Amino acid sequence: MDVVDAELRLGSPAFKRTRREKVRVIACGAIAREIIAIRDANGLDHIDLVCLPAIWHAHPEKIAPGVEKAVEEARAEGFSRVFVGYADCGTGGLLDRVCERLGVERIAGPHCYSFFAGNDAFAAKNDDITSFFLTDFLARQFRAFVIEPLGLDRHPQLKDMYFGNYTKLVYLSQVEDEALQRKAKEAADYLGLAYEYRFTGYGDLTGALLGAR
Repeated sequence: MDVVDAELRLGSPAFKRTRREKVRVIACGAIAREIIAIRDANGLDHIDLVCLPAIWHAHPEKIAPGVEKAVEEARAEGFSRVFVGYADCGTGGLLDRVCERLGVERIAGPHCYSFFAGNDAFAAKNDDITSFFLTDFLARQFRAFVIEPLGLDRHPQLKDMYFGNYTKLVYLSQVEDEALQRKAKEAADYLGLAYEYRFTGYGDLTGALLGAR
């Protein structure tokens, strides 16, 4: 290989990817599928993904201490670059305090519904205050992550208590999948809510991962 060939190889995108320092992404298990899809579609092979339990979606008090432990473990493994794959997600600012103390960044936004829809677009909607949201993950896992944790399978009369002030179920879909749309519509019918479908794609999650450091 002559000098010119070597210089071209050293400057190639493939070579730069192999030389890029690994980034440990500590994320909610509920968005693992989407992170993997974005990583693979964009050649982000520097991302080393570790997911925390998706069920913490229903127990936000576990998120901040769980992320703190995972960041410390990543640093102990030698990762100098760590990115947190959570929005605030109901932690009431506690996750931001952990991120600030440990010197890491997280996905911008209050929750995954917002960053999937696009944080600016979500904030601009003023008619969603009585909407209950599903993502692809929650459409797939509606029983395990909504019905069972709320005890609706055992006490169906609680539906009115939990959902009486909602007017519609909004399905924010990341991929266009007719089977998931049917599941989301069934969830709306189960809760006695009007149904609305919005295709969002991956929203702000793509940019967050492209800039992860």
